[in-house]
Amino acid sequence: MQVTETLSEGLRREFRVLIPAGELDSKVNDRLGEMKDRVRINGFRPGKVPVAHLKRVYGRSAMAEAIEAAVRDVNAKIVADNNFRLATQPQVTLPTEEKAVEDVIGGKSDLSYTVAMEILAPIEFADFKSISLTKLVADVTDDQIEEALKKIAEQNRPFSDKGEGAKAESGDRIIMSFVGKIDGTPFEGGAGEDVALQLGLGQFIPGFEDQLVGIAAGEQRVVKVAFPANYPAAHLAGKDAEFDVTAKSIEAPKDVAIDEDFAKSLGLESLEKLKDAVKERLARDNEAASRQRLKRQLFDALDEMHKFDVPPGLFEQEFQNLWQAAQTEMQREGKTFADENTTEEAEQAEYRKIANRRVRLGLLLDEIGRRNELTVTDDETTRAVVEHIRQFPGREQELWDTFRKNPEALATVRAPILENKVTDFLFALAKVTDKKVTRDELYRDDDDKAA
Repeated sequence: MQVTETLSEGLRREFRVLIPAGELDSKVNDRLGEMKDRVRINGFRPGKVPVAHLKRVYGRSAMAEAIEAAVRDVNAKIVADNNFRLATQPQVTLPTEEKAVEDVIGGKSDLSYTVAMEILAPIEFADFKSISLTKLVADVTDDQIEEALKKIAEQNRPFSDKGEGAKAESGDRIIMSFVGKIDGTPFEGGAGEDVALQLGLGQFIPGFEDQLVGIAAGEQRVVKVAFPANYPAAHLAGKDAEFDVTAKSIEAPKDVAIDEDFAKSLGLESLEKLKDAVKERLARDNEAASRQRLKRQLFDALDEMHKFDVPPGLFEQEFQNLWQAAQTEMQREGKTFADENTTEEAEQAEYRKIANRRVRLGLLLDEIGRRNELTVTDDETTRAVVEHIRQFPGREQELWDTFRKNPEALATVRAPILENKVTDFLFALAKVTDKKVTRDELYRDDDDKAA
């Protein structure tokens, strides 16, 4: 076997490998020797089939297995001998010309192939104890609890029929049926029966609700609207449509008293218990927002303290994912680069910076976890998978099978768990100072593209 390095450029390495035909033939014979005690061939007793006869029958398939095993073993030896840590799987290029392939499979010629590898750059850790972070802390106030209670009451308001002749006003609920048409022809998904629509919430296509203000029970109207250009259903986007609407009843919202009975209607023992539950939920929300902002500070510090090259393949993959998501979002919103006062080239440059940061931070966090033996257990992974599956009732078995058969899907579940463990590890080392702020300051919008 001969291994020759043909490229050493940045984090890219390429090697040309030559495996003599004799080595492959020896591996084939070893494989056939293992098979002879198991195969059954007419005319031969078990275990007595000559290797030469096995080679005539199974030689090609055994050679294919031998080549696969040889390539795998040689690649592993290259990695071990050079003390590489791979960023991606090796990219092997085998002969493709028909005669060359036949000669190798037939044992007539040596196997020559190339393998390209991307390796990880060595990472030198900065002093994590030198990192100073400010944790924003917001208390839950009585006013916030009252505001949350009002929203809960609003979401649980009952409605009552306004009676014959009453007309719909903003805030009322219409029980209706409708049929949507484009160019006079009904379209798929455009019909509904006994659909509840509360006016003023903007739940339907822009302009739809406005044309139903003043409608009475039993009244029919033709509502004319235009689907937005960024409407998710491509066959409807930008199209003019008419809806034949029949109002079956008009209902007015009733006032809800936030009292003991209301709390019990939600399954709580008392109003005080409801307030406690609301306070706990708001406190959890605040803690989650506080942690997210603290994490962003930590990542900014890590980004500033650690500069190293990232593997081109990982970078390009991350950039393409980000860029495609950005383009999809712009198309959904019907925006152009000019609308955002920028150009495609400028945005691509910005997203390349973001992709570089994300890959670099991801590799850094992985390395911190590896060196400090921070791992994700199988039990933790299983719990996370179960929690994810619960969000999709009716698809449990389908999703479970997906995770069970797809290591990449499992990796998407394990990654955030490991990231949280590494983040907690670094929080414990850094100097973290609490700072009291208002809820508005805690939830202030920040640019999060690079997070």
